[in-house]
Parts: sequence; C-alpha cells; structure tokens
Amino acid sequence: MNSIEKARSISIWIFIVPFVAVNICLILVTQFHSLFPHEDILHNTFPYFDGGASISRTARPYPSWLVFKPAMFLTSYLLIRYWLFNRDIIKYFEIDHKNLKKIVFFGVASAIALTVHSIFLGIKFDNDLYKLFRRIIMLLFIIFEITAQAYLVNTLYSFKKKLNKYINQIYLKGKLILVLTLIGVGIIAIPIIGWPGDKFKFVKHGLEWNYFIGVIIFYLLTFFMWQNKNK
Repeated sequence: MNSIEKARSISIWIFIVPFVAVNICLILVTQFHSLFPHEDILHNTFPYFDGGASISRTARPYPSWLVFKPAMFLTSYLLIRYWLFNRDIIKYFEIDHKNLKKIVFFGVASAIALTVHSIFLGIKFDNDLYKLFRRIIMLLFIIFEITAQAYLVNTLYSFKKKLNKYINQIYLKGKLILVLTLIGVGIIAIPIIGWPGDKFKFVKHGLEWNYFIGVIIFYLLTFFMWQNKNK
C-alpha cells in the first residue's frame, strides 16, 4: 500500500522537525546571549528537568521564532498529510469504519490549532482575553491531537489481525501505552495547570516539555511500527 509507506515516511519528520526546532530555540536563548535583548536571556536551565522556562518563553523572542514558526508550519502541513494518509489506510482495511471521520476531524483540527498558535506566538498584546485565547488554542491542540491518536490506536486494534503482515505489533502496543499515559498524565495535570499565578510554574513548565516529547514520540513509534515482518 502506497499510503502506508507515505504515512511512515512523514511520521519520522513529524518527530524530527518539532523536536529539533524547540531544542534549537532552547539552545539559542540559553547559550547565544548576544543574539537577544537582556530580558529574553535565560541562564542555567534545562526545562525538561527543572521547569525553568516554558516552550513559548524560549521560542517567542527574536531570533528564536525564525526557527520555531516555520518548523511548526511545516509540522502542521505534515500532520494534515499524515492523518489523510491514515484515512486511506483505514479505508483499505475497513472502508466504513466508525472512527474514520473522527480521526480525520481531530487530526486535521490539531494541525490547524498548531498553526494558529504559531501565528500568534511572539505577538505582544497586553490583554487578558488575548492571553486566554492563546492558552485555549494551545489546549485545543493538545486535546485534538491526543484524541486523534487515541481514536487511531483504537481503530488499528479493531482490525489488528489484518495488519499482521504490515506492522510490528510491539510498536502498536507501545503506541497504546503511550496514549493511555498521555491521557492519564493530562487528567492528573489539570488541577496543576489550572492553578492561577506562578504557583507550580516550574512543575507546569517541566510537564509541558516532557508532554511535548510524549506527543511526538507517537510519530516516532509510527515510523517503526509500519514494518513488513515477512521481508
């Protein structure tokens, strides 16, 4: 199936592009201080562990956004292609699957939300409604993305016997464990994320960075999952 190979090829780039982009932004703002105004510089932080900054804090100053925005626009495009290829894959095995429209809707919606978030990142506008709007868009991206991933894994499991010669079942199980973990962590984190002010901000930032890694690892697992074990 041509769609399988295309989905597999795209999936590795959906992992690589955002991973490289956010970490380049982190390196720039923590190591190349001469490129930034004094107020945008960060010192001695590795937010995956210490939660010293949010992803947007490292990505929104100039010149970081010159890396971040194009990378996120490219990722959004790849995500749309990825979910459409998965639509074709599912239709090949079960043409009228009940989850088909849901997968496409939530998958494409997540890509659109990521695009909108990227457009507004770095635009300074001191208004509470504007700040709330940005937070809601980012939250919608996460909800749509995890929902699409969950529906896709559930769908693949529903006809997994038909997939035996196309996939490595170990990675399908890995995707299931990953999605369940992301859902569980998301539910547990709701009270922390919703806490007003700077309380728990280091925990929030650490969660953000590691949750981001979890979300894109789904696509890395996709790359390894679509294997023909009979080759």
